[in-house]
Amino acid sequence: MSKLLEVKDLKVSFNTFNGEVQAVRGVSFDLNKGETIAIVGESGSGKSVTSNAIMQLLPKPHGYVKGGEILFEGEDLVKKSTSEMRKIRGKDISMVFQDPMTSLNPTMKIGTQIMEGLIKHQKMSKEHAKKRAIELLDLVGIPQPEVRMKQYPHQFSGGMRQRVVVAISLACNPKILIADEPTTALDVTIQAQILELMKDIQKKTESAIIFITHDLGVVANVADRVAVMYAGKVVEIGTTDDIFYNPKHPYTWGLLGSMPTLDSAEEELFAIPGSPPDMTNPPQGDAFAARNKFALEIDKVMEPPMFKVSDTHYAATWLLHEDAPKIEPPASVQLRMQGFANTGNKVGDQ
Repeated sequence: MSKLLEVKDLKVSFNTFNGEVQAVRGVSFDLNKGETIAIVGESGSGKSVTSNAIMQLLPKPHGYVKGGEILFEGEDLVKKSTSEMRKIRGKDISMVFQDPMTSLNPTMKIGTQIMEGLIKHQKMSKEHAKKRAIELLDLVGIPQPEVRMKQYPHQFSGGMRQRVVVAISLACNPKILIADEPTTALDVTIQAQILELMKDIQKKTESAIIFITHDLGVVANVADRVAVMYAGKVVEIGTTDDIFYNPKHPYTWGLLGSMPTLDSAEEELFAIPGSPPDMTNPPQGDAFAARNKFALEIDKVMEPPMFKVSDTHYAATWLLHEDAPKIEPPASVQLRMQGFANTGNKVGDQ
């Protein structure tokens, strides 16, 4: 598979009154054509900062890329000027944000907002752009698209506004779509519809997707691969099956164990103790050690490397060292792993 995007040892910091916040500390992953990679983790783990760095949407001058490369089709986006990035945003790489009301202009008609990108990036005539905008609204499931074109964002429900944002992001047939918590503000029924819509559109357009979320239940249904982030680092990465059937990092165990299931009423939900570290002064060693009941002495002094579990699966935990004690995931996590296995299907088919 051809690599569309390669993020290499990305470091992003913010200058604040309290000092330098090291939000992203050496993140690496790649993205292939037609693939969906999910980036998961708690709030503050660096997921959204990573996506904003790719789009060059960091708040300047306080936010900046401190090191690393973001290669899109072989060209480093970090080195692109603002004017060069404007030509890439929307055309080659698009983004769907969490809250559609902050993405849509309340003073502009929906049709005008969709047509804007088509006229600018695709050099379409106004008539051609209008026809394409109607097609896009129909594609994302908006009824009576000709009528809806003339309406304003406040005349749409939350789910329909998010569909409009998806339509705008797809207008120029981008090669990469970044979806940053696109369903968090929606109820579960609309959430499922938006996710199904994105999967369906991806099949038709062969676009690649970076899906950012804290919800592993969402990941199971949309992702080909999963990168688990904690304290600005990728601590585990693998296929969706790797992460759900064979998780290796204690943080991934915590995320899986805290997932509610149909049997949750009869079992105690696992909770990760403590809080993420202060990123103005990241801890020495493994950043997760203070919250990890399986932490070893070495975790407090030395950061673990990425250990290879398989050709597709890597995890940064000293528990994978050949001299480490053999520790199994907690019972709550094993129950979920067993539940996935008992379906007889792949995780994403559930």
